[in-house]
This record gives sequence, C-alpha cells and structure tokens, in this order.
Amino acid sequence: MDHQNRKHASFSDMAQSTAEDWAIIMEEQRPFAANGGKRVLDHLRLLEGDYGGFPVDRLTHCLQTATRAQRDGRSDDYVVMALIHDIGDTLGAYNHPDIAAAIIKPFVSEELHWIVQNHGIFQGVNFFHHIGLDRDMREKFRSHPHFTATEEFIEKYDCPAFDPDYDTLPLAFFEPMVMKLFERPTNSIYKKAMDTAG
Repeated sequence: MDHQNRKHASFSDMAQSTAEDWAIIMEEQRPFAANGGKRVLDHLRLLEGDYGGFPVDRLTHCLQTATRAQRDGRSDDYVVMALIHDIGDTLGAYNHPDIAAAIIKPFVSEELHWIVQNHGIFQGVNFFHHIGLDRDMREKFRSHPHFTATEEFIEKYDCPAFDPDYDTLPLAFFEPMVMKLFERPTNSIYKKAMDTAG
C-alpha cells in the first residue's frame, strides 16, 4: 500500500493529538522500529571505501573488530557492539563514539553502552600524544566499574583491527545477529508502548 492510501494522524499540532492518532502512529512505528537492524547495516555499508588515511577502510576496521570479538567467543550483543563502534565516523567527525552509543543504547547492557561511548578516549592512549593531546585522558575514568572492560575492548579488538592481511569475516556473517539485536529494545522509554502496540 502506498503512502497516500495509508492511514495518517489528523493533527497539525502535536498538542492536539488524540489516542486515535497515536494508535495509527504506533501501528506504523512497530514494524518500522523492528526493522532497525536493516538501517544499521545500510549505514555500515557507507563506511566501505572510506579510508581516512588508515591502512584499511572504515568498514573493514569495524568488521575486523567484530571478527576478533566473535573468534574470541564473545556474546552476540558484544560482537554487534564491536561491529558498530565506529558507525558514527561518517556523521560525527568530532564525536563518532557518541553516535554509535546513541544507536546501541536501547539494546545492550550498561557496560556495552559505556564501552562504545568511551572507546575513543581509551584508544587515545595509543595516539593522542602524536596529535598534541593527553594520551592519559582515560585515567579520569580509572575508578569506573567499566574501565577494565573498555581497556580490554581496545587492546584485544579495536587496536589490532587495522590489518589488511587479517582474515576478516564479511558483513553477511553478522547480519542475523544485527537484525536480532535491533528488533526489540531492552531499555527504552518507549519499550512498554512498543510491546503493547498493535
């Protein structure tokens, strides 16, 4: 059914919306939201061919990070976190971790969200001193409960994932776990409404 033949809410000012309007909106929103994994995968594909001066393109780096986590026996949600940790590179040249963290927040544990949110600062120990920044910037988080997990993510998966010769798994391998993770949130202000919609 095309856009013109579908039901639409009747308000022009949200302050005047009705329960009937929101029933229509939620009927549309539920399948759209459940297909979020496809949009994440589409955005990841935008990283292909974008090297930014690195030894591998940004998609390969993400795939390699996820491949390393997968081969180390990490959970699917950890592997997806590793896969999308740099998804924000094309939109947020100055804050790419924030974009990835916002995308994944409703679907993962607090620890995995924190790792993504702060991986840029933690990776800085390896290069900040080369660009005039404090390589020990992450030390301000030393007492945080997720410090060690984030440090481990950098050292084991993110940092070595720039190897052009590494046997990296293709995006197709990760598609089922991406689709599953983004199908339904575990923590969101909209979770209850989405669970009861329809």
